[in-house]
Amino acid sequence: MKFAYLIEPPFNFRDKDGVVVGCDIELAEYVLSELGRSPIEFVESEFAELLPGVGAGRWQMTTGLFGTDERREFASFSRPIWALSDGLLVREGNPLRLHGYRSIAENLDCILAVIRDQFQHRSAMDFGIPEDRIAIFETYSAAAIAVRDGRVDAYASVGRAHSGFVQRNPGWALDVVTVPLLEKAPAFGSFAFGRADAELRHAVDEVLVRYVGTPAHRKMMSRYGFFDHEIDLLIS
Repeated sequence: MKFAYLIEPPFNFRDKDGVVVGCDIELAEYVLSELGRSPIEFVESEFAELLPGVGAGRWQMTTGLFGTDERREFASFSRPIWALSDGLLVREGNPLRLHGYRSIAENLDCILAVIRDQFQHRSAMDFGIPEDRIAIFETYSAAAIAVRDGRVDAYASVGRAHSGFVQRNPGWALDVVTVPLLEKAPAFGSFAFGRADAELRHAVDEVLVRYVGTPAHRKMMSRYGFFDHEIDLLIS
């Protein structure tokens, strides 16, 4: 059983001993153990390879992704495993006083980093940020380094990922700005599967229905910074 992930705390990352951990990793381990699909081989990938890889059968399941209509043409998705708001990674003190996508669009000197084809890339364009002010990167760390070094002014991704990164890298002098809910509502992430692997997806969903929202699930997610009201969005 192969599970593809990318380095993006708190969803997936390596601890001080080099072991792959994170809330997506723990949830996958629980679900797949319940299905008797252990052991799991965790395969580190870049974002752009996650869906092509699952479509080609190089792995059977991926870390949580936003299940957009476009992506559903190439993969199928489980029930939601988290619901999160977007956020901006900025230099400490937020020197440009950014507060969301609109403020970036209005500041003609602001350069925004995104990961190629991530949900936030599309959001940036939807809010009118022109392509010549969008810097595209392949990995989280590359985009974060660009913010730290001043080559871009902000990096749009999931706010929770930014918070986890800042906590793990306190010397980088970075801050997180949460995109207002009135500007963009929280989006749901799900495990992804090959379109032909409906049996595995249905089996995973059956375990998720029983587990998500339980005290054990809430305790696990709380270790990665998730609050009860965020879990409640998954079961309401």
